[in-house]
Amino acid sequence: MILSTDVGNEIDDQWAIAYLLVNPSFDVLGIVSAHAPSLPAPSAHATYEILKDEVEHHLGMATHPPLFEGSSLPLADIRTPRPNSGADFIVQVSKRFSKDRRLAVLTIGAATDVASAILQDPDIADRIEVVAMGFKNLTDGGQEYNVENDPKAWQVILGSRVPVTIGSGDVCRRDLALSFEAARKLVSGHGPVGAWLWSEYQAWYFRFVKPLRVNDFSKPWVIWDTIVLAYEQGMTTQKIIPRLHLADNLSFEHVKTGETINWITAVDSAAMWSDFLAKLDKYQQTHTIPNWQPVETYLY
Repeated sequence: MILSTDVGNEIDDQWAIAYLLVNPSFDVLGIVSAHAPSLPAPSAHATYEILKDEVEHHLGMATHPPLFEGSSLPLADIRTPRPNSGADFIVQVSKRFSKDRRLAVLTIGAATDVASAILQDPDIADRIEVVAMGFKNLTDGGQEYNVENDPKAWQVILGSRVPVTIGSGDVCRRDLALSFEAARKLVSGHGPVGAWLWSEYQAWYFRFVKPLRVNDFSKPWVIWDTIVLAYEQGMTTQKIIPRLHLADNLSFEHVKTGETINWITAVDSAAMWSDFLAKLDKYQQTHTIPNWQPVETYLY
């Protein structure tokens, strides 16, 4: 598989990348940095630098899958790719695969680089499948961050023959939300990687979730992007629905094409988190990782 990520935009990408790379059952061929408007320009380069730091420092990987910088801009139209090393990598690696043995491209950020790969080589539709965190829900369509950052990319993907599986925001909110205390209990005691993930959660929580709620820690935050990893491990349920088209206003158009997509309906989060922690603990037994020293001290 290949991962495309806008790590650094939120905290869920960090958690997802950690889960991806400590999992020996995943054959990760490479990771591509996607753009996000919340990151310093050029944003795909900022993502790349954060990605490199996570993989080499926080996960202690002297040897790791290759990292590629994607596009820092969304598609200008649905016919023209954004040339970049990440899209080129997706195309080249896909040539090892076929209809009967597809390359899984996990997309947890703007889909620009995946769409660019499709536009560069339309025959890639017979060699890859896309598994993505995106869209708000089946009713409201693309009113969700990853899709809003490049709607044209999703018009390309849904308009292609590439098999697609989608984990939408409403399912993530229901099944992947962690309260402040639940996040602490989940990862803080699991070595330096767990301490780092907990610190990332705290920093995000105090900056964006409850900057003014002095004593109220009830509001959770969602670890959205892990939905694609749960799917890859058979920890989700899903249904096959008619293939959707995305309108310019980000609503879904129901056009009868005879084609379908796969829509995730639920995540077995208990199984997923248990699996993550078991693999994280085993990974840290065989890797030397610096103890995490947070820049700030968080009081709660």
